[in-house]
Amino acid sequence: MDASTADTHLARLAGAIAEPARARMLCCLLDGHARTATELAAVAEVAASTASAHLARLKEQRLVESVAQGKHRYFRLTGSEVAAALEGLLVIAGAPRNEFRPTTPSRLRSARTCYDHMAGTAGVALHDRLHAQGWLHEVAEGDYELTPEGAVALESLGIDVEDARNTRRRFACACLDWSERRPHLGGALGAAWLQLSIRRGWVRQDLDGRALALTPKAHREMPEMFSTP
Repeated sequence: MDASTADTHLARLAGAIAEPARARMLCCLLDGHARTATELAAVAEVAASTASAHLARLKEQRLVESVAQGKHRYFRLTGSEVAAALEGLLVIAGAPRNEFRPTTPSRLRSARTCYDHMAGTAGVALHDRLHAQGWLHEVAEGDYELTPEGAVALESLGIDVEDARNTRRRFACACLDWSERRPHLGGALGAAWLQLSIRRGWVRQDLDGRALALTPKAHREMPEMFSTP
């Protein structure tokens, strides 16, 4: 990219950020939590149709991306580079930003099932821990693979990795959590982890609901996997 082309792209990018409603949307997404167009419209204090136009502009400049989850479509920053650039601009602006405040009932927010895998704060913590341990890495957008060390570690805990890999579904993937608005672990590996957790007595499942209760045994035997903020 030559200097004149770079200048043009920079001007377009700055123009996309400069509109107050779009700037509010971007600052809202800086906490790492995805949001719907309706939620971003409320944050930006604009009508839904106007919000759609703003989000289209932000997508065009690759500042945000959309992800479908069930019947809903969520928007998030496209990556850490965008977040870092916005953080730098906020430092110059000297303005604070609000924290994400989920409204999900605390019992469901803590831990619950999402179809056949673990969701909620505990599910997101597991997802993040597997990455932090270097046991899981992204091989394509939203698709994960175990590292050799990760496969050995999970096998030692009691997960049949090959069995999970041979099912007719995605092996491991990011599933956007509707309360945390960050990914938890989905796919066959996520389902295998939930079943292991139930067998080992780390979680108890509600008989008539989605809520999962973390047991003292989970915190005693696997504190590094079940620690939540």
